[in-house]
Amino acid sequence: MEEQTKSNSSNQEQESMELTEHLGELRKRLMWSLIVFVVFFGVGFFYVEEIYLFMERDVSFTLNVLGPFEIIWIYIIIASVTAIIVTLPFLALQLWLFIRPGLTSHERKVSLLYIPALFILFLLGLLFGYFVIKDLILGFLLELGDGLVNQMFTAEKYFRFILQITLPFAVFFEVPLIAMFLTSLGIINPMFMKQTRKYAYLILVILGTMLSPPDFILQLLVAAPLIILYEIAILMSTIVYRRKVKKLEALGE
Repeated sequence: MEEQTKSNSSNQEQESMELTEHLGELRKRLMWSLIVFVVFFGVGFFYVEEIYLFMERDVSFTLNVLGPFEIIWIYIIIASVTAIIVTLPFLALQLWLFIRPGLTSHERKVSLLYIPALFILFLLGLLFGYFVIKDLILGFLLELGDGLVNQMFTAEKYFRFILQITLPFAVFFEVPLIAMFLTSLGIINPMFMKQTRKYAYLILVILGTMLSPPDFILQLLVAAPLIILYEIAILMSTIVYRRKVKKLEALGE
């Protein structure tokens, strides 16, 4: 009885040590990601002028500042977005390296493909939000105030506006990839996504109204890409689910 107690105590200590080691490994990888973010925040801060001029080239109105602190906010916004874009694939790689020991050889190869896909979809979402949605909303707002008020735009508010439009779409573009990943883990399946479709549509329409001005047509134009992304997510989830079923059937035979 005493030997069994000692054995159980030893197992608990070993499990505790393994958990501590795992947490230490995760902390180390997150710290490296934070370092990369800080480094590229500095790079973005250094090249703010070039990035600013690139983004300002198609602006049809003059951007102003109302105080010195607004200039700092412009630097922070541009440098932060630059750092996020570069850090995202590095963070994804670090998380993959963390879970890699628990994956099979096939799972390692498949899951590694998610990293470039994650980065590409994030960039596509940013570009879509910037070149399509931003122009739609900004054009509507400018026409709304034309001849009614004296329009004056500050640089800080303009870049905050761009951030509020582009970053959500960068995240939304990850939905199909997230659906594939969660399906491969068995957390969700296409049947569940189809059953919750009407609720998802409602949430996406609400998000569309939050991202766009109070104009029904414009809200539909913003919500439509989100709904399409959800349907793509169902399709990708279906593909992964069918492959899983075929693999299980082959193992059963």
